[in-house]
Amino acid sequence: MAEAPGEDWWPDEAEYRRYLGIERRLFALALSEYGGMSPDQAEGEALTRYRYEPPDTPYRGMIFHDLAWDWAMRRLHGNSHSMSLTEMPETFRLASERLH
Repeated sequence: MAEAPGEDWWPDEAEYRRYLGIERRLFALALSEYGGMSPDQAEGEALTRYRYEPPDTPYRGMIFHDLAWDWAMRRLHGNSHSMSLTEMPETFRLASERLH
């Protein structure tokens, strides 16, 4: 699976926006497919969780330090969710690899 960008995260604005879009799609996918939310509700949640940050924002993109799957499971099950109960399904992992 692709890793989130490193310290020199965004070579340009287009790359940041591309990555933001991917993470939004994956977060919404996890909420709708594995959490039972409607696609519209999941998309709204993704826009709230993954807000656009202007280029001069300190620590821009820190949200990407965890995978969209992890953020979605926290949203669905709280911060103390058991990873054994919410392991990333193969179909989600493959979708993530295709997008990244």
